[in-house]
Amino acid sequence: MNTSVKNIIAQDKVFSVKEETFTTLALAVFQFQHQFNPVYRQYCDLLKIDPLKIDRIEKIPFLPIRFFKSHHIKTTDFNPVVIFESSGTSQTVNSKHFVKEISLYSRSFNETFRLFYGDPRQWCIIALLPSYLERKNSSLVMMADELIKESGHPKSGFYLNEWSQLDKSLKELESQQQKTILIGVTFALLDFSEQFPQLLKHTTIIETGGMKGRREEITRGQVHEILCQQFGLKKIHSEYGMTELLSQAYSYGEGLFNCPPWMKVLIREEDDPFAIHLPNQDRFIRGAINCIDLANIYSCSFLATEDAGKLYPDGSFELLGRLDNTDIRGCSLLSL
Repeated sequence: MNTSVKNIIAQDKVFSVKEETFTTLALAVFQFQHQFNPVYRQYCDLLKIDPLKIDRIEKIPFLPIRFFKSHHIKTTDFNPVVIFESSGTSQTVNSKHFVKEISLYSRSFNETFRLFYGDPRQWCIIALLPSYLERKNSSLVMMADELIKESGHPKSGFYLNEWSQLDKSLKELESQQQKTILIGVTFALLDFSEQFPQLLKHTTIIETGGMKGRREEITRGQVHEILCQQFGLKKIHSEYGMTELLSQAYSYGEGLFNCPPWMKVLIREEDDPFAIHLPNQDRFIRGAINCIDLANIYSCSFLATEDAGKLYPDGSFELLGRLDNTDIRGCSLLSL
């Protein structure tokens, strides 16, 4: 691998990117992935993309995220150190993310957590992720596990279905006025809140989404309203991440998410997946969400998700749910 390519993929360059240098780095990563990712290159070729004419990030082709279910999305040839796999049922095909360097993921979620919440050692971190703990290769479990270890608090840890023990731990932490993060999958947080409502003054709840047929589907706003009532909170925080990404966005409440500097959300038109828009300085834009994740150096950094959303002038975004038709046009272009 030549020196210029090594310079493009240097971790320090990715995680120190600024707003004014984001476009330059994203375009360099596009050229790198177009050259060394066979699936992405073939997708671009079928779209008749001339990589030399890609001079703005909204011109970059975004790979439909469902390709992670049917193809090995790898930039350069490597044996993965871990394969993250999405949740699902025995009847579904799960996405697989082949990870070349686990340090990319670790650095991404660590620096993002510090950006939004500060030093993990200031917190007791409790993870309520039963459906994720019950399966292997969950990127969310790996993230929570490392943050729990970095926290170092004796009460930090995972809970499966031990509601009574979790209730006891939270009451002890509240009595000690200990800053606590309870990060949990949606259905488990709702189940716990119904059985053990209580007043939480020193605890921040971060929901990660995920009903997966475990409960009746309700909106994120409804989930937050229930949790606020049950725990006496004004706001519920949220995490936006997925198996196919190595980075996460966070919301402090009100349903508005912000990205770390190396991640950016754009909007594509639902009836034209190749019409892609940056934030409009005058108003919000509504459509389907595209993600740029520069930490996805050895995968694909440019992904067309199956989520609908609003993109605001400051770059923050709101999730509106899943697209009505998640068979994104363009997927049928590639059959290997």
